[in-house]
Amino acid sequence: MNSFGGGLERGLGRAIYLLTSLTCLIATASLASTEAVKFEGWELERDVETPSYAVIDPANTNLNVDSIVLACEQVDNHRGLQLQVFLSTEELLLPNSAVPQWLKQDPRAEVAIDGRVFPVELFFAEGYAVLADGAEETLPLLSKQLLDAMQAGKIMILRFDLVVERAGQPPDFDGEVWVDLQAGAGGTAVAAVRHCAAEGSNRPGNMASVRPGR
Repeated sequence: MNSFGGGLERGLGRAIYLLTSLTCLIATASLASTEAVKFEGWELERDVETPSYAVIDPANTNLNVDSIVLACEQVDNHRGLQLQVFLSTEELLLPNSAVPQWLKQDPRAEVAIDGRVFPVELFFAEGYAVLADGAEETLPLLSKQLLDAMQAGKIMILRFDLVVERAGQPPDFDGEVWVDLQAGAGGTAVAAVRHCAAEGSNRPGNMASVRPGR
């Protein structure tokens, strides 16, 4: 499986701060309901002038995926956005009916927004995966074209080819995550997190790598 090093490792330094912020968001929502909190639409980081992440739950998926985070990341003087896929279990990213032994060594992914397909690179870290179609040095990032499509689009489908095919079968996508891009704050949320990247390196450290909790 793909991985990335220095940029991600330094990014984890901000994880505790952002996890605390998201935990406060969840706690506030819990006051209104005793049921498990769900991000049925885009939810922005609260109580900050420029949000550094937006989180949403899948509208539908056949994978062990909990939430999707559009996250503002910074390494050194480079800042940009990543699409981070957080897992509902501590295991690897898997189709619901699969086991880890079935995973292939060279998984792949793509993002489809309203029928337009964006090939992306797939990276893995502890508890989540990262999708990106660009990079700044060691930092995987989303391109302007993909972000424009997310901001204006309606439905985003994350497709994954994770499991080894049976003999004679061609490679095919075996996992999907459907996201309603217009739910909640919709394109406004995407635009708000893009402002974080546009601000440059005014804030110290890294902006994201937050694991959404429940």
